[in-house]
Amino acid sequence: MADEGTTPDPSDDEALGDPDGDDRVRRILAQQLGEDVADRFARTRRAQEMWERDRRVGEGLRERKKRLTRQRISDVATALFVLRGFDNVKVSEVADIVGVSEKTVYNYFPTKESLVFDEVDESVERLVTALRELEPGESPTRAVLKTLKDDLAGFEMIPDGTDVFMPMFAEMVRSTPSLRAAWLEIHRRVVDVATEELAARVEVDPHDPEPMITARALVGLQDIFFESTVHHVGEGLRGQQLRDAVEGDLDRAARLLETGLWSFNLLLQGRRTRQQLKDAANVAERARGQVLDALGSARAAWHERTHDQREAQRAAQRAARDAAQAAQAEQREAQRARRERGRSRRSR
Repeated sequence: MADEGTTPDPSDDEALGDPDGDDRVRRILAQQLGEDVADRFARTRRAQEMWERDRRVGEGLRERKKRLTRQRISDVATALFVLRGFDNVKVSEVADIVGVSEKTVYNYFPTKESLVFDEVDESVERLVTALRELEPGESPTRAVLKTLKDDLAGFEMIPDGTDVFMPMFAEMVRSTPSLRAAWLEIHRRVVDVATEELAARVEVDPHDPEPMITARALVGLQDIFFESTVHHVGEGLRGQQLRDAVEGDLDRAARLLETGLWSFNLLLQGRRTRQQLKDAANVAERARGQVLDALGSARAAWHERTHDQREAQRAAQRAARDAAQAAQAEQREAQRARRERGRSRRSR
């Protein structure tokens, strides 16, 4: 780490991408945030890097060093932001703590907010690739769903005790106006890219309502992915259980989309004949049945939960009422006793 008030050695910029870069980041985090935080981040990064290398089989050494340098700067910045508050940490502080020049940080991240949303470009590219490389008969919903499910594989590799940062990260984004604005801009950007790709696939104007609403619906699956992950982590699920729960939520959301988007799927696949339309309608009807079944189960679970809550509320009300009645009875008894004592004195 660079000493306070000194200019970081430019060679340090490259050192972050070296094999011992993770150890360096761990030492930085331990010094700034404590051993516990440093250990949790170190375990998470080791697991994530194993997963990344499985996904990037053809990655060259130079590409890997640049990726790791970028990732490690983001790791330190995000840890500081989450634990100290986004607005309480300057980019210059991040650069000084990491031991690189501030220019290097901005070479990798054009804005402070992009230090937090460091995987946006890759997410956009994966979405576009999924829509561009649709297999014959594959719907856009299924293609996006498959891409999101591929990301779930990393859940099983994250060690216990390290994914508690997810709810903290989500709360930071929700409570910081500049991050909320950046998130909305990212969302708009992804929708625009998806709209362009869908419109090109079916040869219509990107401003036509069909590709616009389809894109918004598909990007909504990414929101489900994030919100479902935060929710189930908060409920204590980890590893395979977490993966299964998030995957189940994505499947339910995708079935609902398939029910509403089947006519766009027809246009995408060039189906025109009456029999094909009839077959597609039957498929949509079956999907609708699955959606209704899922909604029925969800409704039953909700009713059961609210019933239990109402019963607990009634029990609390009864207990409070009984306590009030007992207090009133005690008060009346005390008043009666005082009256008796008063009459007894007067009679003497």
